[in-house]
Amino acid sequence: MEACFLSSNSFPKSIELAPSIKARYLSSFPKGNPNFSPLRRASFPSYITRCQSHSSSPLDDENKPITDTDWRSFRARLVAGEKVSKATEKTSSSPSGDPDTAIDQPGPVKIGEDWAHTIHEPEKGCLLIATEKLDGVHIFERTVILLLSTGPMGPFGIILNRPSLMSIKEMKSTALDDAGAFSDGPLFFGGPLEAGLFLVSPKEGDNLVGKSGVFKEVMKGLYYGTKESVGCAAEMVKRNVIGLEDFRFFDGYCGWEKEQLNEEIRAGYWTVAACSPSVIGLGRIGNVGLWEEILGLMGPKKVW
Repeated sequence: MEACFLSSNSFPKSIELAPSIKARYLSSFPKGNPNFSPLRRASFPSYITRCQSHSSSPLDDENKPITDTDWRSFRARLVAGEKVSKATEKTSSSPSGDPDTAIDQPGPVKIGEDWAHTIHEPEKGCLLIATEKLDGVHIFERTVILLLSTGPMGPFGIILNRPSLMSIKEMKSTALDDAGAFSDGPLFFGGPLEAGLFLVSPKEGDNLVGKSGVFKEVMKGLYYGTKESVGCAAEMVKRNVIGLEDFRFFDGYCGWEKEQLNEEIRAGYWTVAACSPSVIGLGRIGNVGLWEEILGLMGPKKVW
């Protein structure tokens, strides 16, 4: 474990690529569906974090910070406005409508704190929502997967809506917590491929987590780390930079080859959606009802 030097200033950037992971073989696939063979990818871009280093990996597509942190909300307002416009046009074209009656144009559309809508292509921070074609596939049935990256190594993410059955201590997972700082925290199932990952969501204020360069930003206020950065995370907790309650740890992840995920989306196994950070806040991790909640936010239309 590399040393992690902390100060009151922002942390210098880290990141040296070292892929190392073995894939578990899945035994339950949808019968008669040759297009679905999930998680063929057998390597995970695991990052060796050196907190005092300034070099960064050219293979990671998420090194640069998100400069416009509210662009997802802006897009959501556009999507909501388009739905309102279509509804207005439908009403005005109704046979019962009076053609001489002026139709008021809708004003600026406001969206609530919680929102979700479909998008056409997967992107970092989006959700993959399992469709009915994955019913019967125990691992993926009614799952909600958060994509952490869509980089050149292939997209990968973690399942958000599987409950925690035991703590890190009970799992004896030294890879995730070699110093014991997080041993009493719950451990969630992130996917069938072997790796230790965690999400961290600092409270509002001076975001030293984001400034550190140690963790990768997924969306506004949400970051992820690997087992190589857990030592730095523990040091930040020790120095009260962030609290234990601001972490969620996952055993395993989901990964695809570069074009594999797009093939599965075209085949109808996944619906791709964008959502507000509040929809997948740490308090909702492990919520088995998250699948239904997101579908409700997206509207009455089914995802398949």
